[in-house]
Amino acid sequence: MSALTIITPAAQGEIRYPETDGQPMAETDIHRDERLALIHALMEWYRNDAQVYVAGNLLLYYEEGNPRASVAPDGFVVLGVAKQQRRIYKLWEEGRAPSVVFELTSESTQDDDLERKRLLYEKLGVGEYFLFDPTQDYLNPKLQGFRLQGRYYSPLAPQSRPDGEWQLISQTLGLELHTAGTRLRMFDPRAGEYLRSPREEAEARREAEAELARARAELARLRGEAP
Repeated sequence: MSALTIITPAAQGEIRYPETDGQPMAETDIHRDERLALIHALMEWYRNDAQVYVAGNLLLYYEEGNPRASVAPDGFVVLGVAKQQRRIYKLWEEGRAPSVVFELTSESTQDDDLERKRLLYEKLGVGEYFLFDPTQDYLNPKLQGFRLQGRYYSPLAPQSRPDGEWQLISQTLGLELHTAGTRLRMFDPRAGEYLRSPREEAEARREAEAELARARAELARLRGEAP
């Protein structure tokens, strides 16, 4: 949900690409939690693919020599670049624009997200651009998307679900995007299951450990009853 950043170049002609715009990021708990859950789910989805990079709220510089030209998407996926730790993303060095970008829109960023950022991502060649309004205060419907057709974006039509929620399909990721209240969930149609959030993974581990403990206790009981 970060707006486009403006950064002052270093003195004496030295070109620096800062890792932060120096401004504190203000966001609601809902936006923060959803951003972290989204990034985590996508990182886990591509955990075993060494040529996919997933990040969020990272400064992406798109014009060499111009540190003013930067943007920090809430979440993005780049197919075809090495999975490694980065402090910033320089488009001219990486050679690839993000394949998919996600923005969690809010009152302070909705104009940028729908107008300036949409035009910027279109110009950079971002294949798919999705916007989600967790509190459903600004977007109607709260999930919207665009897909690059040639040089320009074509809007995607969100589909209404039986529960009153919305969905879109990401052809690039091979995932369905489902809204669930204040959450945006990723559904894998091939496996027939949702990508897990950190909380859901922790719960799954606790359940697995509890089931293992029950199985061991039952085995010990049966051994004790054997003649």
